Amino acid sequence: MLHLAAMTKHDIPTKPGCSRDRNIGDNAPQPVRALRDWLDHLAARDRLTVLKPGVDLRFALAAIAKRLDGRRATLFPKPGGHPIPVVSGLISDRGWMAEAMGVEPGELLARFQEAALDPVPWQEVTSAPVQEIVHRKVDLAQLLPLPTHNEHDSGPYITAGLMIVRNPRTGKQNVSIHRCQLSGPNRLGVLLLPRHAHLFFEMAEQRGAPLEAAIVVGIDPLTLLASQAIAPVDVDELEIAGALHRRPLPVVKCLTSELRVPAEAEIVIEGRFLPGVREPEGPFGEFPQYYGERGDRHVMEVDVVTHRRDAIFHTVGGGGLEHLLLGAIPREATLLAHLKRTFPNVIDVHLSPGGTMRYHLYVQIKKRQEGEAKNIMMGAFAGSFDVKHVIVVDDDVDIHNPTEVEWAVATRFQADRDLLVVPESQGSKLDPSTRDGVGAKMGLDATKPLSAGEMVFKRIRVPGEENVDVERLLAETGGSSWRDVVKG
Repeated sequence: MLHLAAMTKHDIPTKPGCSRDRNIGDNAPQPVRALRDWLDHLAARDRLTVLKPGVDLRFALAAIAKRLDGRRATLFPKPGGHPIPVVSGLISDRGWMAEAMGVEPGELLARFQEAALDPVPWQEVTSAPVQEIVHRKVDLAQLLPLPTHNEHDSGPYITAGLMIVRNPRTGKQNVSIHRCQLSGPNRLGVLLLPRHAHLFFEMAEQRGAPLEAAIVVGIDPLTLLASQAIAPVDVDELEIAGALHRRPLPVVKCLTSELRVPAEAEIVIEGRFLPGVREPEGPFGEFPQYYGERGDRHVMEVDVVTHRRDAIFHTVGGGGLEHLLLGAIPREATLLAHLKRTFPNVIDVHLSPGGTMRYHLYVQIKKRQEGEAKNIMMGAFAGSFDVKHVIVVDDDVDIHNPTEVEWAVATRFQADRDLLVVPESQGSKLDPSTRDGVGAKMGLDATKPLSAGEMVFKRIRVPGEENVDVERLLAETGGSSWRDVVKG
């Protein structure tokens, strides 16, 4: 068993007047607060595979991680001969995420939404493990083990880095994840979609100023998850991470900017987005299982790289379960809260794997009146422009089982009365079937009519089937054939 606990003990001094710990809910199961503790957790449950040293960073590493995706995390010592190991597949299962939070799987969305609504301010420290080693002469290809994942990717990428930037007007931070292409020794091409980081860059660029940025690689699973929260502008996702941890997140000031980064991270890349500069980036394998096209993107120039003495580099395979779940859980939590505000009879929501955990939403309801399923569909479309297809089902349908949802559509849906189509609406720019993000949305009402007779939609069941102990009733054949058993 791989054991990493000895690598996690750090005495982190705080600024005067700061308490080291502020536990919230001491009687609750404790969440995982460090990457290395999480690796120990996975190893203890036989969910971490350690590969032989020297796996090639170009394709081979990603191929192995993909084969084990959803079943095991993978640790690659000395990949391509590089001294920094690479880890992948840290949170590629929904149940693992619940374990990391210290909650039951059914409490996952509620716990995340609770943290998003009640952030815990971070706690600044004066020194940190992530700044043990400082590189001021930067050649990223030499300093970091950067994998190339998919066949037509334009080169090595940082795929699991938390991008931290500040609002130029308010100083409030934003945390998100973006694909970052190695474009030169100290240059990264970054796809900034039109969200908060992009907004802050536009503010800086309008003044002709660069936007300070830091990329954090190698962090605990809950801070990773917090980075994907759908939060209002000027909400620092590191404070949502603190709420998930049930204590303030220790942060340290960057060496070259006013940005604060997680003190117990593995690696930090400090730099600036350059105003008025765009350079080619892509293609890159994205979450819809297609390539994001090549285009002129924003450019980050790197000034300093800091890391632990024994740093670990985290990579996420494009379109893998880790990639999909990181985005799905926060979206589900947000959509569930959004729908429940207007429709309290909404029970649960699920972004399905077959819909890339972005485009297909299943909604489970306790039906009250005819027509409300279509209102719920429109509410879901308004809640996230990524949502493309919505299927609304009754409370007897397990929305985490795609066969159950398909069965509900097959037996409770009629296209002439239960179909909703919204043409020419905003969708995902990464959906290749759209026209630059503009396409159609579709909703299916797969609920039972309230006026149906009692037996029309009654699901069949065999009485007592759930209590049968088949193993106890197996015949002792003693090697005899079935024919001998029948003859007695």
